[in-house]
Amino acid sequence: MAGIDELLEAFDAQLRTWLPERLPEAEVVERDGPLVRLSGGAGRGWIFYRDLDGIEGAALDELIARQIAFFRERGQRFEWKHHGHDLPADLPERLLAAGFEPEEQETVDIAAVDAIAGEPVLPEGVRLREVTERADLETIDVLESAVWGEDEDDAGYADFLEAELAVDPDGLRIVIAEAGDLTVCAAWIRFAQGTEFATLFGGATLEEWRRRGIYRATVVRRANLARERGFRYLETDASDDSNPILQRLGFVPVTTTTPYLWTPPS
Repeated sequence: MAGIDELLEAFDAQLRTWLPERLPEAEVVERDGPLVRLSGGAGRGWIFYRDLDGIEGAALDELIARQIAFFRERGQRFEWKHHGHDLPADLPERLLAAGFEPEEQETVDIAAVDAIAGEPVLPEGVRLREVTERADLETIDVLESAVWGEDEDDAGYADFLEAELAVDPDGLRIVIAEAGDLTVCAAWIRFAQGTEFATLFGGATLEEWRRRGIYRATVVRRANLARERGFRYLETDASDDSNPILQRLGFVPVTTTTPYLWTPPS
């Protein structure tokens, strides 16, 4: 597989501002200088960029302020997705000064699809199943609430996954792990058409079902789906819990990412 510098360059060039050609009807994509702004959908809005084109100081503060004014007018909170190698180095401090709150830092991990694909190994009594029906998607809401707690400001997973499937059924595959009628883990993969990457999301597992290889099995299953589509790499933003598992599988850390959230006043 390519070295870390080459992987990071490919990640920056291909994924940082990638969005599907088909989005749910309410979602609007706009540009403001180097930024790509996604708004109007269920849940939070988003700010993406490959780099900031050298913008810094007062000009950067003005750029940040314009995004806040945009989302304040709509009463929508939004996420500015910052990466550890982004410049200028004082961007996090400027986001904090503007009223953003950081979420937990994650690691951007990348692996060659062929190195991860194979036969998923599951504990006895657990099976993997691909899902598209609303009833199955609602079990993901139940799972996520059990793992992370309720978040009234964000849309339910069933809502946004169903909306994505409706407009781009070939761009998303959703896998759940079941023990009997209980969904114990849920994960999905997006195929970034026009790039070498398929991206992994989800992976939350009920606490009592952890450390049994279930999350690992969902990664392998999704790698198989990416290999079927001809993708070269898998990418994911890994939590501190998932990162050691992924690196044991063969993923390589290339940078970090921290979501900075701005929430409109009540």
